[in-house]
Amino acid sequence: MNTINITETVLRDGHQSLLATRMPTEDMLPILEKMDEVGYRSLEMWGGATFDVAMRFLNQDPWDRLKEIKKCVKKTPLQMLLRGQTLVGYRHYANDTVDLFIQKAIENGIDIVRIFDALNDIENIRIPLEAVKKYGGIAQAALSYTISPVHSIEFFVDLAKQYRDLGADEIAIKDMAGILLPETGFKLVSAIKKEMPDMPIIVHTHDTAGLGSILYKRVSDAGAYSIDTAISSLGGGSAQPVTESIVKCFEGSDRPTTLNQELLSEIAEYFKSLRNKYLDEGLINIQSYFTEPKLVEYQLPGGMLSNLVSQLTSQKSIDKYEEVLREIPRVRADFGYPALVTPISQIVGTQAVMNVLLGERYKICSKEAKDYISGFYGKSPVPIKPEIMLKICGTEEYYTGSPAALVKPELVNARKEFADIVDNDEELLSCILFPQITKPYLEAKKHTDCIEVEILP
Repeated sequence: MNTINITETVLRDGHQSLLATRMPTEDMLPILEKMDEVGYRSLEMWGGATFDVAMRFLNQDPWDRLKEIKKCVKKTPLQMLLRGQTLVGYRHYANDTVDLFIQKAIENGIDIVRIFDALNDIENIRIPLEAVKKYGGIAQAALSYTISPVHSIEFFVDLAKQYRDLGADEIAIKDMAGILLPETGFKLVSAIKKEMPDMPIIVHTHDTAGLGSILYKRVSDAGAYSIDTAISSLGGGSAQPVTESIVKCFEGSDRPTTLNQELLSEIAEYFKSLRNKYLDEGLINIQSYFTEPKLVEYQLPGGMLSNLVSQLTSQKSIDKYEEVLREIPRVRADFGYPALVTPISQIVGTQAVMNVLLGERYKICSKEAKDYISGFYGKSPVPIKPEIMLKICGTEEYYTGSPAALVKPELVNARKEFADIVDNDEELLSCILFPQITKPYLEAKKHTDCIEVEILP
């Protein structure tokens, strides 16, 4: 039987999109054994924003999360999202750091690594992909889907061929904003399959614009191998299309799923109780569940939407929400039409907020915006206009090399710098990725671990 496979995202992108990644590890563990029996192709449960949020807001170690989940999940492959050369951080890291991070991720339980770059710059994919292959993982190279004057079907097919030539085991179409129209998805998957018939094609989308279910049916018709969904309790809206609904959608078709629907109901009930708790705690912004067809125009990914609401609320400027939404595509055009995905989505989104709140475009620009405009994040899809470069950077000079080439090997110095607080390579990597968060976290953790309790006779 020619079935369609499903990756469940509730442990990563589902809660990242709906409650800003605030699900703690202890809320995941009780249901994992049942999730392991459903028949999912994989469980996406690590990477993306989960890494720094675990330490920054939840006081938890992301490596411990991976290890604990691996203990419970014996059958289903574990999957993570990797931001190319920026790993799970927000800058480019040295090749030695990239290699060690991927080694440790795979050693601790990751089976499938979805690697993407916001600029679709192959130089930001090359080293991570080679490392995944080196350490025995499945290298799933992702096309960061977006719409612009240059992002045609031919553009993405050519990119997929380049990833194949690098050694990619699978190709993912990462529609992080939920803007891939169903018929375009059909044509894109068909075109890639024509060039590489044996390559597994995975499609990822968000249901923010309400297109997800139809898109998934059409890419299945074109021969997609697998699709991403989120259980109903924390699915839909700016997260992935709902797992149970997609299963029903394919029921009776020529490509049904093989998922255990009875277990899906039990899992949905479990996460429903968590959703009620998160609502009571104010962690879920109800706007994240709204369908917004205009996002085909604005092109915001699910996680960016919830963070934008949070950012404007904290600045008591939520009344500027629609104005900021209109400003984002203008900034994106000025920035050479990058795909709106981490870390570029944060750079573009923050700049749009600043432009609106200050009442003047590019009056103040972040260091990250200046670095991006200067070429230090990679090559923009469309050359940036000289007047934009001059206004933001004060110069028209543009770096055209690989961003990783600017970063010297860093492990030797890091081992010396963090020798007093790290006990293993995982802690070392956390310090390199997020030193300002990890150092106090590890110091507090070790202090707690060392407290001696006197037992009275």
